[in-house]
Amino acid sequence: MASIRPPRVQTVFDVANWFMDRALNDGEYLQPQKLHRLMYLAQAYHAAAFAGRRLMPAVFVADPAGPLEPNLYRALQNGRDALGCKTPDPQAVALLDSIWRKFGAHSVEHLTRMIQKHPPFAEACATEPGSVITEDAMAAYYGRRAQAASETAGAPGTPGAPAPDQVFRPRVMRSQTGEAVSVMPWLPKRRDPPDGGTAPTS
Repeated sequence: MASIRPPRVQTVFDVANWFMDRALNDGEYLQPQKLHRLMYLAQAYHAAAFAGRRLMPAVFVADPAGPLEPNLYRALQNGRDALGCKTPDPQAVALLDSIWRKFGAHSVEHLTRMIQKHPPFAEACATEPGSVITEDAMAAYYGRRAQAASETAGAPGTPGAPAPDQVFRPRVMRSQTGEAVSVMPWLPKRRDPPDGGTAPTS
């Protein structure tokens, strides 16, 4: 069941602005469709890592062209200057940075083909184009282990969604002796509920 906790980031525009700035810093113009794919993946992996909690108050629909956030789509028609944005908190920035590093180098065509084969999108689109892709579906699929995800990839030769621990970038920190150590973000453990019940969430 999706978490009722408030989203980590206040608006969808804050996340969009972060990705557009990051792309500019890397010398890339971020195509609107690619922006929607990256934001979908960010929402999905956040839901997978944090018991269905939303990264942002966004609703992604299964447009035939790929996952789309309708409010952002409409707002960007008026230009980026129309967006009033705040900087996301450090934990959100760490997740967004991981998504960018893992998926940002891919073309919009590659990201679209990949996501279209993932069950959360494919099943919503099969129900009816424009159907909402739920956080429950995102968390269930993108939270799977790497092997399990690859087994449900879709077409032969098409990789499944990477597991969260393959997406989230480890941070380099210093130990008490000054040595560099690699630290992964803490992720809640997924536990199977006893006797078919509902697993507790923190």
